[in-house]
Amino acid sequence: MHPTVRTWLSMTREELDDIYRQAPPGEIPTGDTQGTAILAGSAFSKMVAVLAGVYAWQGKVFDLFSPDRQSGILVNKVTPFSLTFIVAKVYREKSWLDGKDTIVIDYAKTSFVAKLIRDEIREIEPGVYLGKVWWRKKRVLDFALTR
Repeated sequence: MHPTVRTWLSMTREELDDIYRQAPPGEIPTGDTQGTAILAGSAFSKMVAVLAGVYAWQGKVFDLFSPDRQSGILVNKVTPFSLTFIVAKVYREKSWLDGKDTIVIDYAKTSFVAKLIRDEIREIEPGVYLGKVWWRKKRVLDFALTR
């Protein structure tokens, strides 16, 4: 696990939100990324991250970009076998958290299973992204992606 992500596992949601608010969107990731679920503020955050990484969600694969590289498609890596499915559109838009530019991962028109989910990510340091998961307009989880 990336050292920055390891420190995020012991932070509160408010601390993670502050980090997110201070960051620009950065570049949309390309290719395969490693994901870490973050249950912010929980004593079980590290355990949840490990269990989710082994059994549920391992990250995202970004692909099929527009010529200007401002939008594209991704698939999630899920199950213990890192199968790739659950497709989403990727583009830039205003964040639901703070109204500033962010990278949106939108499942509304690409996935029956996750159509009510919207992820947002910002590049905190080169190749390290902090993400927010929304169920409708309710925040449910944080996550990290590393290249």
